[in-house]
Amino acid sequence: MKSPEADPSTTHISPPARVIVDADALPRGAMDVLRRLRREYGYRLVTVASFHHDMGRHGEDGVEHVTVGDGPDEADLAAINRTRPGDIVVTQDWGLAALVLGKGARCLSPTGHEYTEQRIDFQLEERHIKAKHRRAGGRTKGPRARTAADDERFERALRKLLERGEAKGVAGPSAR
Repeated sequence: MKSPEADPSTTHISPPARVIVDADALPRGAMDVLRRLRREYGYRLVTVASFHHDMGRHGEDGVEHVTVGDGPDEADLAAINRTRPGDIVVTQDWGLAALVLGKGARCLSPTGHEYTEQRIDFQLEERHIKAKHRRAGGRTKGPRARTAADDERFERALRKLLERGEAKGVAGPSAR
């Protein structure tokens, strides 16, 4: 069965997967990859961001935009409240990633790192240690500049998750 949102030249198993994006700090290159692969795979793309971020018009390119206030963690709470088992959530936030994994969904960073149950405890502990260091007046390094290699790694990782979902009957790529 074909997904109604997909490019007519692609074949999909129904229902299409859903990709939810914590878009408050999403790099533009990652969003470009998400929109391009949405046309190829036919998944539902949902972006969640505060009203300070211009994510385009709702429904543009088949993307559902959820706009929230600018309070702490509002975008994270809106994203996790929409997450269901089998969804893919894209976020840089390790705390949100832990909640996503707890709901039976899969989680990916915009740099192409898949969050896993095996590593999330370590990542949360590292986050805690760094926050404690900063509160004591210390400094930590910020993220390095994004490169084209980050976009390529993100695309490969997202394709892998989508194709893994296809094997479970969740979504399908174009016929090969």
